[in-house]
Amino acid sequence: MEVVVFGAGSLGSLVGGVLAREHDVTLVGRDPHVAAVRESGLRVEGAFEVSTTPGATTDGTGLSGDVALVTVKAFDTGEAAAALATGEFDAVCSLQNGMGNEDELAARLDCEVLAGTATCGAILRSPGVVECTGRGEVVVGAADGGKSAHADALAAALAGVGFDADAVADVPRRLWAKLAVNAGINAVTALARADNGAVLSGDANDLARAAARETARVARARDVRLSNREAVERVEAVAAGTATNASSMRQDVEAGRRTEVDAINGYVVDAAADARRELDLEVPVNRTLAALLRAWEREHDVRSD
Repeated sequence: MEVVVFGAGSLGSLVGGVLAREHDVTLVGRDPHVAAVRESGLRVEGAFEVSTTPGATTDGTGLSGDVALVTVKAFDTGEAAAALATGEFDAVCSLQNGMGNEDELAARLDCEVLAGTATCGAILRSPGVVECTGRGEVVVGAADGGKSAHADALAAALAGVGFDADAVADVPRRLWAKLAVNAGINAVTALARADNGAVLSGDANDLARAAARETARVARARDVRLSNREAVERVEAVAAGTATNASSMRQDVEAGRRTEVDAINGYVVDAAADARRELDLEVPVNRTLAALLRAWEREHDVRSD
């Protein structure tokens, strides 16, 4: 399979590097990481131990393949879609955090858009080196739900190189469940500068549970079956399984980078506002978390609006 990974950060490098054991992979990313991969290949450490030599480029235009995996930050989806639109692909699959990415890709691309979730732990340790801190699982499927031959082929390729991967027909529900997890863990740990395990008790637990419950209520308003109990259970299961990890949003804050709050807690707020026309739906916890993180971004000049 010919695979383009658009967004060779930690997750993109992990997935692309392991896939390159058996498939033709091109990573699209930034220097100095891309330069290191070109010169010496990519080394994956930790739960996977792999050294491969995928292609690597900083120019994502004019590429082609069976599938493009999009792993950029949510606020870079438009730029990724514009670049991918100059190439040719049978399918494009978002493995990003947050919601709304698939709609943005579909608006610009003339191919099937898939979506998925990946719970693999990954840290880009240095240029050319990524550590897998947990294999997790990867699920992919048609963005609007239902069966997809392209999703079947992608899942088979991922499983063939050692990922716990599957093609599923209920991707919308999976995306909302992941959103509940991210809404409950990421903003709380970023603001508190705490490991994921902090949300398992005390005030942080109250906030995380409330954010997850609000997300589940909005999902149901969108005709997606996700109970409050399941949303909370998923938050606590992920927090327990990654208790000593730093969430991606906390890593962004500590590095002084823009976060994905707009596509996570901010998305919950916007979706609730849309639903409020017909339903009495309020999401005060997600609204507060989003406001605090946006204020931090503006204070640190990493937000343009």
